[in-house]
Amino acid sequence: MSLPSPLILLHPDDNVAVCRAAIAAGSTVTVGGETLPVTEAIEVGHKVAVRDLKAGDKIFKYGAPIGSMTKDTPKGGHVHMHNMKSDYISSHTREASGGTHA
Repeated sequence: MSLPSPLILLHPDDNVAVCRAAIAAGSTVTVGGETLPVTEAIEVGHKVAVRDLKAGDKIFKYGAPIGSMTKDTPKGGHVHMHNMKSDYISSHTREASGGTHA
C-alpha cells in the first residue's frame, strides 16, 4: 500500500501544489500524475511548482491567479515570497475596489 502524496493539487488548472506534509530536500514526489524532484525542504502549507515556471508567469492556486513569478523556478521548486509577488492582495483591498475602511 502506498502512502498519499505529501502534496495536494487543489484544482486541475493549478501550476502549484500545496504541501500537506513536510518534504525533505532531495525527495521525489508525485502529484496530479507529475513526478517532481524537490531540491529543498518544504514545510506544510507552502507551494511547489508542478511544472517549470518562468519569471512573469501567473501562479494558479484554486484555479485562480494568486501572483506572478519574479524569477525562474523549476518543476519541484519552492514557490514562496522569495520568488513570487502577490497580485491578489493589491487588487483585492477595499481601497482598490472603491470601498473604505470602517
